[in-house]
Amino acid sequence: MTIRFIYFNTPFWRAEIGRLALFIGKIDFEDVRVKREEFLNARRTGKLNDGTKIPFRQLPVLVIDGKSISQTAGIARLCGKLGGLYPSNHNIEAAQIDQIIDMATDITYLLTPSMREGNSALKRAMREDIAKSSLPRLINFLEELLEAKKGTWFVGETMTIADLAIWRLMGSLTSEIIEHIPNDILSPFPKVKAVCSHVAQHSSVIDWTKKTYPQNYPMGNPT
Repeated sequence: MTIRFIYFNTPFWRAEIGRLALFIGKIDFEDVRVKREEFLNARRTGKLNDGTKIPFRQLPVLVIDGKSISQTAGIARLCGKLGGLYPSNHNIEAAQIDQIIDMATDITYLLTPSMREGNSALKRAMREDIAKSSLPRLINFLEELLEAKKGTWFVGETMTIADLAIWRLMGSLTSEIIEHIPNDILSPFPKVKAVCSHVAQHSSVIDWTKKTYPQNYPMGNPT
């Protein structure tokens, strides 16, 4: 089996869950980092410069034995299965993981309008409003799941792709990369912070960040 994972040269959560799942599971893969110019061309043609198909004109894309697969959740599940971080024979736990991935997507979509806003004053107002209301509300839903479960991880007794997704997403939210979101936004959510801390302390996660993250990359304050 040959695997290529295609994304930009940035540790955004949508890509990191798949990359990390493969790395943690010691699954060999080619970590392809495309530049903006090549991606823009792929949006027009549906292919990278080397002919690799980009099904929905967006990244990430996972290519297995020459077959391209798109969309974050599907890629994450497959990488999770290959790497041992997603159950192949426990439907309830699989669905519980899926709902966490979908919530990470909901939080990302919440920020999307402000990311597209060109007026800096309006962008700031949008972000400040999000940080006071809807963003804490969604993070609190995650906190409630952990309170009910009373365990170390979101699902089951070991780390899964759900934990990886929330760790990296919360890292971005608290890193000030996303301007005007306070870096202490997780202060009211100790259980979410605890999950992020456990992920950050995992030896393979440490190895991956040292290997692939830019020097002095702002990891945020999710722990």
